[in-house]
Amino acid sequence: MISKRSVGLSIFLSLITCGIYEIYWFVKLTNETNQLSGDHKTSGGMAFLLTLITCGIYSLFWSYKMGKKMQIAQSKAGMPASDNSVLYLILNFFGLIIVSHAIIQSEINSIVERNYVAQ
Repeated sequence: MISKRSVGLSIFLSLITCGIYEIYWFVKLTNETNQLSGDHKTSGGMAFLLTLITCGIYSLFWSYKMGKKMQIAQSKAGMPASDNSVLYLILNFFGLIIVSHAIIQSEINSIVERNYVAQ
């Protein structure tokens, strides 16, 4: 089950743990987005491993794919779907991946909230 996660607290924990929480957050975002979109090709752990092996290059691809998966997840939830894949890619390219994480988490929270209200 996917539950809402505080964006502000996640950013705060990422900063005070020197990025350790951000690794956990990255894996959870990937797994939750996979679950919401129905696309389970790459798990969060595998995405993190590929990012390490490629010295961060895979994270650019990851950002773009997350935008596409979130668009699918939004449409499956009956929400207006927005394709933010290029935005995530640009943010990641300029070293602002934590901003991408925050936007993705906010979108996941919206889907979870909508599904909770619909039930």
